[in-house]
Amino acid sequence: MAESACLSTMHEWESPDYEPSLPVSEKSNPLTRDIDRASANCIVRMLQACDAQMFQEETGATYQRLLSKQVVETLMEVAKKVERILKDPRDSVVVLSGCGTSGRLAFLITSTFNRALRELNQSSVYSYIIAGGDRALLSSQEAPEDDPKQGMLSLKKVCEGKKRVLFIGISCGLSAPFVAGQLDLCLQHPEVYTPVLVGFNPTHQARDESIPGCMFTFRSVAQRMQELSKSQKAFLINPAVGPEAISGSSRMKGGSATKILLEVILSAAHAATFTNTPITYKGILQHMRAYEKTLDVTFAQKEGISALLEAAGKSLQCGRRVCYLGWGSLAMLGLIDASECIPTFGADYEDVRGFISGGYRELNNNEGPLDIVLLIYTHSDDVSEVVKLARKVREKTSNLHAVYHRVDGDTAAAVQQEDINKLCSSSLKTTWSSPASGILAHLQWELSTKLLLNAVSTGAHVLKGKIYQNYMIDVQVTNSKLYCRATRLLQKLSGCPESQCEEALLKTIYRVDKLTADITSSNIATHTCTARNRTKVVPLALVCLLTGCSLMEAETHLEQQPIVREAVEACLS
Repeated sequence: MAESACLSTMHEWESPDYEPSLPVSEKSNPLTRDIDRASANCIVRMLQACDAQMFQEETGATYQRLLSKQVVETLMEVAKKVERILKDPRDSVVVLSGCGTSGRLAFLITSTFNRALRELNQSSVYSYIIAGGDRALLSSQEAPEDDPKQGMLSLKKVCEGKKRVLFIGISCGLSAPFVAGQLDLCLQHPEVYTPVLVGFNPTHQARDESIPGCMFTFRSVAQRMQELSKSQKAFLINPAVGPEAISGSSRMKGGSATKILLEVILSAAHAATFTNTPITYKGILQHMRAYEKTLDVTFAQKEGISALLEAAGKSLQCGRRVCYLGWGSLAMLGLIDASECIPTFGADYEDVRGFISGGYRELNNNEGPLDIVLLIYTHSDDVSEVVKLARKVREKTSNLHAVYHRVDGDTAAAVQQEDINKLCSSSLKTTWSSPASGILAHLQWELSTKLLLNAVSTGAHVLKGKIYQNYMIDVQVTNSKLYCRATRLLQKLSGCPESQCEEALLKTIYRVDKLTADITSSNIATHTCTARNRTKVVPLALVCLLTGCSLMEAETHLEQQPIVREAVEACLS
């Protein structure tokens, strides 16, 4: 009976009656309704169940899924397009582009596959674009997501002089104007560009708000691409992977599914080009199943992940930091995870930090038993270097933990690992069976590390009280998508009309008790620009709506009870 109830909760979001006004990527997940009250163990189990939704089979006509026939077939066709460029790269480029997490993954994936080409003495064919430029790789730059013209300009710059471009635009919610502008440019020049859209909502749920200065919306662009996909002049890869564990936090499943889909495409193209392995339906499906296995292998370590999550939560609760110290591409995943905590949880820049092995000296800790530090590496890294750094870190904090990957039977680093184990409070070892190829193994280790770090940082902020039910209550209101999300969240939690919620939001953004004509006549871009310098915008607006108090009184209320969840509950009781 309990099993059937759990199954029904797993699929509840698929019902047309479940939060019908919201796209899948913005719905709340029934599995995590009470995550804000859960223990570390329960949080990990909830996150595992949410991640497992990515690979659920199609249950009806409602949504395409990751393993649906049409999705696998589209992956095959796009892989063949990449293969053609790899075999004849003259005047050609494959561009991956996105905002926030999507852009960071575009960078990570292009770096991995360009490196693979260099190792084969081939020239690089992959380029990436991230909204906000390279500074957005390691810090939150939310505003550029709203600029379609900047998207177009950045694409033109990357493709200058190219005669054949395969453009892969990533927007998890089918919502980013930056990417919409790039796709529109591709559609205007079909003689050069073949556009591919990757996201996780059906086309009819793509964002349909008008984009200032443009004649198109994201939905109209997606619909044009859907029509052109019939003749393979454009491609849509938009399976539903279920709502995020924390509503709208597309860094989690959206990011993981993006990584899986793009790596499956590029791996298949590389195998076809350099090892004469044909691109087949069965081959694509097998590769997808290998990633599904990655989830199982990762969450087999539930107890170890729970312990890390709890230690990280305690560190944040005490006003201390969580630091990731990584090697190679796993370090980049630590940097990415850390950068995402600021816009997602309203976290301070110092709360969660990522460091690449050589950059640890920047930590500058001088104040007693400090932060929790996670060492993140594989046994194919220089483990003797990990030992040296572990000793240095241990001089500053006893709260040191190791997270590492090794291949079954590989004992080359066993002695050094023993030394690390002695220095660490805990060591979380993930053992993998020997892979068919080295690059596939490393891609699986990356995904596993991403899942683990997402769980640790999300769970730690849940324990700190930064989540209400399963909503990002302290989200930063720094672009139009987040502005709309904030208004919607206020409406849901207060029960007040939309107009009243938007009014309360604007009052907290501008820190006034009465709105002026100047404020009400300004556009969303002006509001979000002002909001960039504000903290606790949504919590303050919610307290005002629930109590009818002034802004100053609401600020006093939140100062007395800084844990946002408890402050909100006090108002509701």
